[in-house]
Amino acid sequence: MQRLPYGSWPSPIDAALAAAHDGRPEYVGFVGEEAWWTEPRPAEGGRRTLVRRRADGREESLLPAPWNVRSRVIEYGGQPWAGTVVAGRPLVVFVNFADQRLYRYEPGGEPRPLTPVSPVGGGLRWVEPQLQVERGEVWCVLEEFTGDGPTDVRRVLAAVPLDGSAAQDRDAVRELSDDRHRFVTGPRVSPDGRSAVWLAWDHPRMPWDGTELVLAGVAEDGTLGQTRTLAGGPEESIAQADWAPDGSLLYASDRTGWWNLYRDGVALCPREEEFGGPLWKLGQRWFAPLDSGLIAVVHGRGATALGILDPETGEVVDAAGPWTEFASTLAVHGERVVTVGASPRSAYEVVELDTRAGRARVIGAEHQDAVDPAYYPEPQIRTFTGPAGRDIHAHIYPPHHPGCVSPGDELPPYVVWVHGGPTSRAPLVLDLEIAYFTSRGIGVAEVNYGGSTGHGREYRNRLREQWGVVDVEDCAAVALALADEGTADRERLAIRGGSAGGWTTAASLAATDVYACGTILYPVLDLAGWGAGETHDFESQYLETLVGPLAEVPGRYAERSPAEHADRITAPFLLLQGLDDVICPPAQCERFLARMEGRRVSHAYLTFEGEGHGFRRAETMIRVLESELSLYAQVFGLNPRGVPTLELTK
Repeated sequence: MQRLPYGSWPSPIDAALAAAHDGRPEYVGFVGEEAWWTEPRPAEGGRRTLVRRRADGREESLLPAPWNVRSRVIEYGGQPWAGTVVAGRPLVVFVNFADQRLYRYEPGGEPRPLTPVSPVGGGLRWVEPQLQVERGEVWCVLEEFTGDGPTDVRRVLAAVPLDGSAAQDRDAVRELSDDRHRFVTGPRVSPDGRSAVWLAWDHPRMPWDGTELVLAGVAEDGTLGQTRTLAGGPEESIAQADWAPDGSLLYASDRTGWWNLYRDGVALCPREEEFGGPLWKLGQRWFAPLDSGLIAVVHGRGATALGILDPETGEVVDAAGPWTEFASTLAVHGERVVTVGASPRSAYEVVELDTRAGRARVIGAEHQDAVDPAYYPEPQIRTFTGPAGRDIHAHIYPPHHPGCVSPGDELPPYVVWVHGGPTSRAPLVLDLEIAYFTSRGIGVAEVNYGGSTGHGREYRNRLREQWGVVDVEDCAAVALALADEGTADRERLAIRGGSAGGWTTAASLAATDVYACGTILYPVLDLAGWGAGETHDFESQYLETLVGPLAEVPGRYAERSPAEHADRITAPFLLLQGLDDVICPPAQCERFLARMEGRRVSHAYLTFEGEGHGFRRAETMIRVLESELSLYAQVFGLNPRGVPTLELTK
């Protein structure tokens, strides 16, 4: 066993390895008997491809570069493909990221466009396609820009002809609904074909604040009739709705403070845990009804399990296996369930559960240990006490190396990782980016601060009008608790985060003296600018809840914005930004840096062409990780091996 200072331990997990394993499979579905899904390709410009698992078990990657199966509806996208079998052959429709057109694809042939390109604003975009082969259509959500501004947009349910007649003709697209609601999810058609349901909501609500479950009749000619609201409202979030094979209507509502499952309005399994989650992407699924009448569910409190719910008894039987976290994607065929699962020892992989045999197995994107698992972190699930005695949930990843320990009584440096959202959470799964640091002797603390999901509505409502306060306090409380208990070095604490996590990172550097440095990725920095039209439509009024109405509390927007308080920041920082980001645009960083000018605070600003909100290209992720490690090395006095030195300026 070698005795080496923290931060200098040699590790086989380099930035290139971490980048190669970034991302996860998503959007599982069945095409006949076959399971299909999308997968990331970091080395191919960060695109996503479509993967098919044939009946004999072979995986086949379809749609070569530059095809990129990804929607931009509400910028975060959602379910980008659907498939079925026609005359014994797969028929698939998918959204291509580059032009956002909907394409028809039959393996062995070339994709053919089904929708036109619009020169107006962000154009025409599509998500949640659902094939209606008997009608010769695909039903989906249409997002249509009416001008050049990010909020010049309307969203409706639409039917696209499968014969390609709308490829050059916008008028050939049949609108199924009006645009009275700002946001809608894709329609779910009842088993008898006579009814459809979808979710709808309007500014300033976000879908986890309040949504409506809308029902309409489907006429023989495929038109939708008069709509009526079945459930939901300003303070009730319906996360998902779907039909059971017997025609009953299932939905997940948080009317009790927890997203629980209901059938025709009656609670099936009332528990203080979540059977739903925040709808950041259209088409997320936390439950799926089986032909037997049972229901596959992704559920839990602070973590998620895959279970089978018996609606008659309310009993849930969880699938056995090594997975401790499941993503909000589910597909069923007969008695088969397919989803995506992970654990602290394995990355996300495609998992199939045979409910008849009670056996779960990996069927795709199988985790392979790229290095000896002895280098993986060994996380701890912790609950800390914050201001006013409130609970703060966190995952602690101490430095870990099979062949190294620190000399003497040295305490390790720690980095607080702040998740994005902020209405989201950090799952406890294997992440080689975390292992990149822990295997070198740098601890990581993932904080699910007040406002995070997974712990009920009351916990996530802690952030209402308190963004920049509760999140900052909770992260600082965890960092200081680790130092006070002798787990972390008080003088070598850092903080990092992206998007909303970038906001919390910058706000923490401006409001506290807890951290010696910080890494800020594609952040919100200027609340007034972001809340007054500098972001996309989906989140354009998010701050009305997180901070308060801009018209009523403009001073609060200024008081909390790091861009307004550059004079308070004295710790070195690294700022990272994609130049194609329309959610947190580069202008936010540029104003912030202009106000830092002359402050003589060590920092670096790295920008990346072709990257949007969240980095997807391998070369970008390598540069980001190495630069972040170099920042910590310079500030903490570490000596990592083989890492390029980041040039810091004042």
